[in-house]
Amino acid sequence: MAIVTGATASGKTSLAISLAKHYGTDVISADSRQIYKDIPIGTAAPTEEERGSAYHHFVGMLPLDAYYSAAKYEEDVMSLLPDLFNKSSVAVMCGGSMMYVDAVVNGIDEMPTISESTRDYVLKMLENTGLEAVQAQLKILDPDYFEIVDKSNTRRVVHALEICLEAGMPYSHLRTGKRRERPFKVIKFAIERPRQELFGRINRRVDEMMKSGLLEEATRALDSGNFNSLNTVGYKEIASYRRGEMDLSTAIARIAKNTRVYAKKQLTWLAKDPSVIWLKPETSLETAIKIIDSMQ
Repeated sequence: MAIVTGATASGKTSLAISLAKHYGTDVISADSRQIYKDIPIGTAAPTEEERGSAYHHFVGMLPLDAYYSAAKYEEDVMSLLPDLFNKSSVAVMCGGSMMYVDAVVNGIDEMPTISESTRDYVLKMLENTGLEAVQAQLKILDPDYFEIVDKSNTRRVVHALEICLEAGMPYSHLRTGKRRERPFKVIKFAIERPRQELFGRINRRVDEMMKSGLLEEATRALDSGNFNSLNTVGYKEIASYRRGEMDLSTAIARIAKNTRVYAKKQLTWLAKDPSVIWLKPETSLETAIKIIDSMQ
C-alpha cells in the first residue's frame, strides 16, 4: 500500500491520483472530514474532475449527523482492500488524518461499541455546557489520558469520555499500543515543502474556498444542526462570525491561521515517524513510482 500523507495543502491529492492512474487502482481517502456529505469546499475534498480521474472511496459518503471513528475506518478499509488488491498490486491511500492512517497501518485496540445513550449523553453535555465540562469529567474518570490528550481536540476528548463511560474503566487501560500484523507492505510518502511556501499555499487555498462559496456552504451546514462533523477549521470560525463574535474578514484570517496551526501539528506528527519518505514536489511522482516498483 502506498500512502500519500502530509500537511494540508502540500499537494497530496494530485500525487495520489497520478499514482492511482499509473497502477490502475482507486484512491482510499484518509480524511476524517471529507468523508461527510455537503461540505466539499471547506474540507478541500477532491473535485468531480479529480474523482473522475480516479475513484475515491470514503469521500462524501456520510450525512453530517453520522458518527464515525478511526476504529470504524480501519474495519471498513480492511474490508475494502481485498477487492482493490484483486484489481492491482498497489493500493493508494491519501489523507492527512493521521489517526486514520495509523488505524490501517498499525491497527486500533479493541474498544467497546458506543451505545446511543452514551453518545447522546456526552453530546448533550458538550452542547449544553461546553468542551470544558467534557474535559472535567474525563479528568475525573481517566486522569492519565487527560494528561496526554490534545485538550483542544473535541473529537478525541469526547471519544475518550465515551469509552470511559461505556467500558466502565479508564480509556488509558484499554490502549495496549500493540501493532497488528498486516498482509501487505506499507510505503508512506509526504511532499516536502519549505514552511513559508506551505503557508502561502494554505493562505491561497482559503481565499479560493471563499471565492468558491465556503460561506454559503458553511451557512447551510450550520443551519442543519450542531454536529460534531462541523467542529473543524472553517466551519467553527464562520459559526463565530454568524454569532457576531467577529467580522467576516477576521473570520477568514482566523481560518487561514488555524489551518496553518493544524499543518504544524501534522508536520510534528510526521517528524516522529521515521518510515515517512519525503518527496520533492517537482519529482514526487517519478520518485514514488521508482520506490514502489523496487519494493514489489
